[in-house]
Amino acid sequence: MTDRLLQRYTGNGRRAEEPFENGLAPETDAADDFGAFGWLRGIRERAVMLELRRKDGNILAVGYGFLDKVAFDPSEGITLSVAGQKIRLKGRNLNAEVRPTIRLFEGIARHRIPWIREADHHEGLTAADGAPVVDGMDW
Repeated sequence: MTDRLLQRYTGNGRRAEEPFENGLAPETDAADDFGAFGWLRGIRERAVMLELRRKDGNILAVGYGFLDKVAFDPSEGITLSVAGQKIRLKGRNLNAEVRPTIRLFEGIARHRIPWIREADHHEGLTAADGAPVVDGMDW
């Protein structure tokens, strides 16, 4: 009975005394992928850092603890003030609701966004109407 309870609450179908392969726990992806950004699934989940992924492969990770201010202007995009530095996210539908209560700007304000990804040319052209698309990131 204890094993069944453990499996029910851990959800991994493995008994407690069985070691993980190579002694390491498997990685789990706790974020939904909405194309332009990831959203942490758990109600109490909060990201420690925000990864900004450019289409050219450059990535900048900033600590949410250093995020002073976030501003959304439909004509300008989203501006992050991080430790005195301005980071601009440009694109379209940056505050569109992708699912009920899920919006990029609100997710940043609530530390629910672990990463934001800049779209390449093809993704920008083929994105669904109303879908958030990040066309550029300036830092």
